[in-house]
Amino acid sequence: MIGMIFILSYCVIGLVRIILQLPKEDRKKFFISLVTPKTIAKNIRDIFCDCLFHVKLWKRNKLLGYMHSSIAFGWFMLIVIGHIEVFLYVPHRAKLFYYPIFFRYFVAETESTMRGAFFFFLMDFFLLMVLSGIFLAMFKRIQSKVFGMRRTTNPSFLDLVGLYSLWAIFPLRLLAEGFTADISGGSFLTKSLNYVLNSFLSDHTNMLPAWWAYSCALGVFFIVLPFTRYMHIPAEILLIPLRNAGIRIKNARKGFAKAEVYSCPNCGLCIDACPMGVMKTHIKDTTVYLNRQIRRGNEKRIEEISDKCLLCGKCTAICPVGVEGDKLRIAQRSIRRYALNPDYSNISTSLLPVSDGNRDAVKPAGEEKVLYYAGCMTALTPVIRKAMESLLTKAGVRYDLMDKDGGLCCGRPMMMAGRLDQARQMIDKNTEIIMSSGAHTLLLTCPICYRIFKEKYILPGIEVIHHTEYLARLISDGKLKIKKDDARYVFHDPCELGRGCGIYEQPREALSFAGNVVEAAKNRKESICCGGSLGSLTLGFEKRKAMTENALSNLVVQSPDVIVTACPLCRSTFSRYADRPVEDIAEIIDHKTLIS
Repeated sequence: MIGMIFILSYCVIGLVRIILQLPKEDRKKFFISLVTPKTIAKNIRDIFCDCLFHVKLWKRNKLLGYMHSSIAFGWFMLIVIGHIEVFLYVPHRAKLFYYPIFFRYFVAETESTMRGAFFFFLMDFFLLMVLSGIFLAMFKRIQSKVFGMRRTTNPSFLDLVGLYSLWAIFPLRLLAEGFTADISGGSFLTKSLNYVLNSFLSDHTNMLPAWWAYSCALGVFFIVLPFTRYMHIPAEILLIPLRNAGIRIKNARKGFAKAEVYSCPNCGLCIDACPMGVMKTHIKDTTVYLNRQIRRGNEKRIEEISDKCLLCGKCTAICPVGVEGDKLRIAQRSIRRYALNPDYSNISTSLLPVSDGNRDAVKPAGEEKVLYYAGCMTALTPVIRKAMESLLTKAGVRYDLMDKDGGLCCGRPMMMAGRLDQARQMIDKNTEIIMSSGAHTLLLTCPICYRIFKEKYILPGIEVIHHTEYLARLISDGKLKIKKDDARYVFHDPCELGRGCGIYEQPREALSFAGNVVEAAKNRKESICCGGSLGSLTLGFEKRKAMTENALSNLVVQSPDVIVTACPLCRSTFSRYADRPVEDIAEIIDHKTLIS
């Protein structure tokens, strides 16, 4: 009861604080979502899928998925069935919180409770399920590779207290129920243990220590839970309805961000996913350790970890809880930039993604026209711009080059550095240029620019499209005729194009017209960052080299003739160390296009 009262009080206070920390408009959205039938249904579905069944972990590794779901769902069912028993057989005890948990201790076997043999079976079945999960959790501590994890996190002292108390709860429950199975009811598991115990114990005098040990293990786990990795259990139940209400990170230390930090399960999946993880010295710069430092308030380490990150987004893509490691880091950087700015929250809000519906409000008059924005990185890799202009000419597309004489940056580097007001100024100026161009389509060859124009700009009536999408369209429409040969191509999914915008199939579709497409060992949402990302503010050249070489080894597992990407930064980075040609998809298509 002490543990239960403590954890419930802690969670209620934490819930109220997080909700009060939300901006007024977000609080309104949250409360409206709680009474919206569609959102209610999604909340229930997501809580069961993510918190109890751990569907995402099942997809990643079945053994890892079973381990988590057997403990979570099994424990949930033990509580539910325990309550059903109380309501059926001793309804006057239903008000006592502890009674369903210790039902086997308080209720002796009588004619009435014998009708509960079915429930006795279910309780033993789910107890066995949980015990199997606990066994796997113990095994994972010594052989994590079997679960698809090369490395796991180092637990803190309190994490270990929570871990061992959790491991103790269910074996102690089995022992306690085994002592009393012959007088309070049991099934195949507890009755078998009872038979063994009764073979050398003449009475039930030993049952009380076992029940007290079980009770103490539960109490210890509940009391330490808020200060350990296991706080993710109640925190995720709050995070899901917040996310489904459309709330996003606006302040790095409050509201939604705080809910994400506390929802981190410290599983360590992000360690293997992080491109910096290839170096043992940078394991503690991964998202799981950032969340740990934020909880501890260690400002120096928070700053170091946030500035070093490449912002590739892979940790976010593979996180079973959906903790947005890249966005948390950008928000942390913004704290330093705007510590003295009272309008920080307003600046952050102004850079939130806009609705695609805004793009259809006005259509420019006249013949279809494309505005091609090459971007800073394409300007440093002019071969991509030349190939793209060649293809537009061959396809008979009327176009203008927006940044022919220089032009403004899209604003992304300023956002990544936390300089949101300067980014806003760039966005406003670029918007003015685009809207006055008379173009119907804004074409980008840089995935970074593409994502920013897609998410952060309001461009009514203008289609924002990446050149991989546009090339696939031109080919399928017959405006480009491609000569196919036997060349083998492997496509590297750029972070911003793939994980950032979900574009995976169009590049492969366009590339398949030119030759045979083979896949990397890790691709699509698990594609490995090239290491050249501008997201890191402090990572040195030599350390980036190790990341690039690791990414290249992942790409060449099927011995492709050419490494193809759709990002000027990736092309430039890979070209330094690759043992075979590295080209942009526009170059490949341009080489293979037949001139009519």
